[in-house]
Amino acid sequence: MELLKFTDKHHLFRERLKKFLKIRVVPEIDRCEAAHITPKSMWKAMGKEGFLCPGVPQAYGGQGLDFLYSFIVWEELARINFTGLAAPLHSDIVVPYIQTFGSETLKLKYLPKCVSGDMITAVAMTEPGAGSDLASMETTGVKEGQDIIINGSKTFISNGVNCDIVVLAARDPRTEDRHQAISLYIVEAGTPGFTKGEPFEKMGWAGQDTAELFFSDCKIPAANRLGKPGDGFLMLMQKLQQERLVCAAGALFEAENILDLTIDHCKTKKIAGKPLSKFQSTQFALVEMASEIRILRTFVETMVVDHMAGKQIIKETSMAKYWVTDMSKRVASRCLDIMGSDGVLESSPLARRFRDTRVTSIFAGTNEIMKGIIAKSMGL
Repeated sequence: MELLKFTDKHHLFRERLKKFLKIRVVPEIDRCEAAHITPKSMWKAMGKEGFLCPGVPQAYGGQGLDFLYSFIVWEELARINFTGLAAPLHSDIVVPYIQTFGSETLKLKYLPKCVSGDMITAVAMTEPGAGSDLASMETTGVKEGQDIIINGSKTFISNGVNCDIVVLAARDPRTEDRHQAISLYIVEAGTPGFTKGEPFEKMGWAGQDTAELFFSDCKIPAANRLGKPGDGFLMLMQKLQQERLVCAAGALFEAENILDLTIDHCKTKKIAGKPLSKFQSTQFALVEMASEIRILRTFVETMVVDHMAGKQIIKETSMAKYWVTDMSKRVASRCLDIMGSDGVLESSPLARRFRDTRVTSIFAGTNEIMKGIIAKSMGL
């Protein structure tokens, strides 16, 4: 049963994207991984071809396409085994904050450039001493006249080096309730008092620029606030449903691709004169993983349908985020066992996928945080 109803236009979009990635991105992957950053020219090329922010309305420079176009982008980026071009983060996690909560002035100013790839976005929530606990953040945003003065730091920020604008969470220290003290602001790169650290050396996602951001008496216009003062925590909670859906889908695609390359290996690798795939123990392992992946794809696709229908599925996306990311790690580990020494070679695509999948249970809220959210929804 097909849950996602792709039209001919969706299929044409996918074929165009596949061709673009094959010609423009795949040849550059190794260089991006070595440099720990993806060039801005690649982002601009994505934007020029219409592969960034497909859901942004035409009034703001976008195409006004449905959510399935984003789903296609996530899937095809996963197929090429490259996490450096974090288009899903930009298009489907950060830009929606501006599109939903920004003033008309902010939307007209920033959204067209986000669509074109002339502006790369990041969202800055995590802090060195706060982790997943947003209410414990120490970065402050204090209103002085028509300005906001920001002080503090953020860490593990994806697109942290490349970003041209940051959706920043900061608190007003004069408000006692720490949840109601949080507001979201747009901060442009180059603003005095805003500096970026060097990209982190990470075990995975090597081509993706993850960095620390520092704010020292950084002055921005008060008009750069998204929504009302103190609504930041509620806005973050509202958008985390889509963020966790993006994470679950990405982990699902990774697991599918890891299994596919392992099956291909097992069909060609011979032990005692016969393919590895003909051994029962190998068959059973592959069948077990294929079954779990297929079941979880049905779950993820069901959530995509519900999300597109505007349903509140916070519990379900939290379940998917923790279960699918844990599953992808199990699949990566088990497939490495099956492939053996061949899998640990840097020439094997499994080596990179094994590293890249590990962090998925940590970002967008750790899987322990997901379980806490689910427990509360169950009245526990």
